[in-house]
Order: sequence, then structure tokens, then C-alpha cells
Amino acid sequence: MTRVSRLPQDDATCGWYAMLPPPAPARRLKGRESTDWAILGAGLTGLAAARCLAGHLPNARIALIEAERVGFGASGRNSGFAIDLPHDVVHGRRRARDTLLEEQRRRRRLSQAGVAALRGLVGSHGIDCAWRELGKLHGAVEEGGLRALEDYARGLDALEAPYEWLDQDRMQAVTGTGYYRKGLKTPGTALMQPAALTRGLAASLPANVELFEESPVIAWRIDEAIELECADGALVTKGLLLATNAFTPAIGFLKDRFFPVFTFSSLTRPLSRDEQAALGGEPEWGLIAGDRLGTTVRRTGDQRILIRNTFLYAPRLHFGEGELARLGELHRRSFGARFPMLGEVAFDYSWGGALCMSSNHALFFGALAPGIFAAVGCNGAGVAMGTISGALLADYVVGAESELLRDIRALPRPKRLPPKPFLGLGVGLTLKRRERRAGKEF
Repeated sequence: MTRVSRLPQDDATCGWYAMLPPPAPARRLKGRESTDWAILGAGLTGLAAARCLAGHLPNARIALIEAERVGFGASGRNSGFAIDLPHDVVHGRRRARDTLLEEQRRRRRLSQAGVAALRGLVGSHGIDCAWRELGKLHGAVEEGGLRALEDYARGLDALEAPYEWLDQDRMQAVTGTGYYRKGLKTPGTALMQPAALTRGLAASLPANVELFEESPVIAWRIDEAIELECADGALVTKGLLLATNAFTPAIGFLKDRFFPVFTFSSLTRPLSRDEQAALGGEPEWGLIAGDRLGTTVRRTGDQRILIRNTFLYAPRLHFGEGELARLGELHRRSFGARFPMLGEVAFDYSWGGALCMSSNHALFFGALAPGIFAAVGCNGAGVAMGTISGALLADYVVGAESELLRDIRALPRPKRLPPKPFLGLGVGLTLKRRERRAGKEF
């Protein structure tokens, strides 16, 4: 048996999850079960893989295994952006310019397909997740952020992707704050409540998918079949799909390709009517900083403000309770700089969530071992890319073909990471340096 070295230990203070009604009791994996296929991880990638595989194989028994509760992990902890564009776009690099541009075109097609798939599922199943197709803003404050915004615009031009510039007055008309000197808006992003989306997708799975929650896999082995050992039972399956992102190295795969980074969010109480009037601006929007390590901000439909910033390299896939208190103070500072008219509006929730990162921002897609396949490593773009990569992994294992499957298989593979302790030193120093460089964008 190969032991799993780390299990999820997410904090219990995620606002998105806490605001949902309590779920029904979990169905745990108990005793010994046998299935045709098993999928490990019931986040957005695993849910998409299960749904698509069930469509291909309606008579197969498919088990979807989740260590926590659906929506409690990383898929329910993000900022709620389903983005239709790659995070990084190229425009004028001299070396391999055409190759890089074609890669970004592939990523764009995949991201758009992910957003479209989610749109269809939210509509057809009536998933109540505050889905709103409002686009996204990019805001800049200092010269570095403005340069990053100009670079991003040139990349969008190369992709022939639509956008519009917003001067300081127009940014204030949308956000209510004069903090941002300049902005850029792209139209294809949807905003939503991510924990509600994830739970709604799980509630609408096909009948031949059996969901087991609170059933962490603690060991596994490949013999004549694949056996997964859980705390209270075991599952034997013919094929296994991993949708485990940052926990994939802990299972025993891709240890030299991915590393975990935590990022942190805080969400205020709902603004009063007087506070909404003092803020002004549009009633709902989402903004990403021009500098990638700057602060993400959302004004939600229920009139809360979300602040997300700070990245922490966490090889143990966990952080201390004191970390949240410290980061809450950083979020308070970022909130106050942007919204002085709101005074001391309290944060109701502060939480962290894990990202799965590779050094070249590439995901892994394909076979890992006989009967074991994976789609992992969305590098912070997990809503759209996680959804489409999970669906395409199901296509891949049954032998289906499509242009999108060719696109994802043509993307670069994750590069090998430096050995420890150089990895931790390098990642930690890079994050600290880039956060300092972000300045007022933070």
C-alpha cells in the first residue's frame, strides 16, 4: 500500500460555505465497495469528470470520493470568477512568439468552453449560485500596475479578445472608489457564489454517480485492480481519475511538478443602505489587480465586499490559526485604503484556500499509471479550466476525440521543480518580493 502523506485540513471559516444552509448528512464510504470507475476529489474538476463519464457510460457504476464536504474545499473557497481568458497573455516576445500565442489561443478556447459548460448547467438545473455574467475589471494604482495593464491589453490585442479602457472617473462610477487610476474591462467572465455552485453541481449529478463525502483516501495500491483505503472502508475499481490538485503530490504523483500555495480572503457583513449610498457605484462587480499579486476585490449581489490577497507557500498543506488573524489585519488595511467612506465595516469571515502551482503555470492532463489518470494543476484558474479539464479527462479515458481535447493535450507539461530546500526558499522569496513590488496594488 502507498500511504497518502497529507489530507485536507481546511479551516471552518470560509464565508461562501458558512452562508449556505447546512447540508444533509454525508454518505460516507463504509465497508468494501466495488465500482467500474472512481474519481477522487469532488471539486469542480471531479464533478465535471463524473458528469461527463456518466454520460459516456450510463450503465457503469461510478464513485465520486470527497475527503471533506462538497464545496468546503478549494472549489468553494475561490473569489467566484469564472474567467474566459488565460491569466497571462503574450504580445511581443521575440522568441517563440507564434508558439506562445497559439498556446494562449488554446487556453482561451478551453476557458470559454468551461464557462459555457457551467452556464448551461446552472441554467438547466436551476442552480442557485448568484451566477451573473458581468465581465471582470482589472484595476491599476501605481506605475507598475499601469504597465502591467498595458502589457495585458497588448496581449488581448494579439488574441483579438474584446476589452474596453476605463479612466479614473469611469472606474469610480463602477466601483464607488477613486482608488484606481485606470482600469480595463473584459466582458466574458461570470461571477458567482463558488460554494453554492459546487454544491449545486453535486446535487444534479447523473443517477449512476455515487457521491461519498467525508471519506478521505488514506492509502492505495494497484494489483489486479486499484484499491483505495478509507478510514471506514475500501473501494476497488477498474479505473481511477484524480481531480486532487494541490493534494496530488501527497497521494504519490507529480511530486516534482507541483507545489501548494495558499491565498486568503475576507468577506464583510452586508452593507447597510446608508453605506451603499455612501459607496455609490454599481451594485455588483469583480476586480483583479493589474499586478498579479495585488488585491482582488468583489462587491457581491448581497452587498458584501470581498478582499483577497497574500500568498503563502505551505508545503504541509496547512497554515496556523494565527495566520488568519494576521492576514485579517492586512485585509483590513487593503479595505480601508479602497473604501474610506465605509469606515470600520466588520469582516464576517476570513479563510484560506490552496492553489496548485507549477513553475511554468502548466497543468497535467493524461495517464499517470496503468488505469490511473489525472487533470490537475489549474494554477489559480480552476473554475473554468478545472471544469473543462475534468470533462475532457472523461472524454480521454473513453477514447472520444474533439478539437478541445486536442487543445488540452497540446498544452505544455509542468516543468520539473528545483529540489528541496531550494524550492521553498525560491518560492517564499519570490512571493515576498512580488508582494512588496505590488505596492498600493496590494
